[in-house]
Amino acid sequence: MSSSEDSAIEALVVLGDPVRRGLYRHVTGTPGEVGRDAAAEAAGISRSLAAFHLDKLVEAGLLEVCFRRLSGRSGPGAGRPSKMYRRAEGEHTVSVPPRSYDAVSRLLAEVVERAGLDGDLQAAARAAGESEGGAPDGEADPVEILRARGYEPFWDGDRLRLNNCPFHALADQFPALVCGMNLAGIEGLLAGLPDGQDWSAAMDPLPRGCCVSLAVAEDAQDAQDGTKEVTKEV
Repeated sequence: MSSSEDSAIEALVVLGDPVRRGLYRHVTGTPGEVGRDAAAEAAGISRSLAAFHLDKLVEAGLLEVCFRRLSGRSGPGAGRPSKMYRRAEGEHTVSVPPRSYDAVSRLLAEVVERAGLDGDLQAAARAAGESEGGAPDGEADPVEILRARGYEPFWDGDRLRLNNCPFHALADQFPALVCGMNLAGIEGLLAGLPDGQDWSAAMDPLPRGCCVSLAVAEDAQDAQDGTKEVTKEV
């Protein structure tokens, strides 16, 4: 077994603890960084216990640490920077027996890019998204569909931003290809939904998130206000 597989298994073992799993979900589902106090409050545990579990998640490579003064001040008297946590950039995948889907994905992306088939890929992604949005008895709320797909949506004012890129590794290597496919897929999804015409999607990348954000048309905004509040609370 390779060292990368060992690391992935160790990471899964760390997440076997329900408290750590809850803390991990809270941190990774929150835009920006999360401090120990906020994490402890979210998990309903003491600050010291939260710090212990958060640092275990860092050791496993699931979270990373940065330091920031929460007061916003600098210089003498500003106090010590607080230890903050955020999602680590690395990925952990375990397959038993081992599989190499990532290698095939990279190879296919290279072929599509070299052959100039970006338009065909976007057309296929748009058709697949529209088919999913139009599936009978399916979820009709774009926010919940994107959440189920792993995008981790959150409201930022009037825009719905996506905290996670499900295609992160490939998007790093083939940004134009993968981000174009991603936008086309989301546009197709909206086109297939009953109320999808009330939404629009555009390239609007986050520094550590997805390249796409969504907005609701002004005449449908009032109907979305309740949904936004529920999403924020979740």
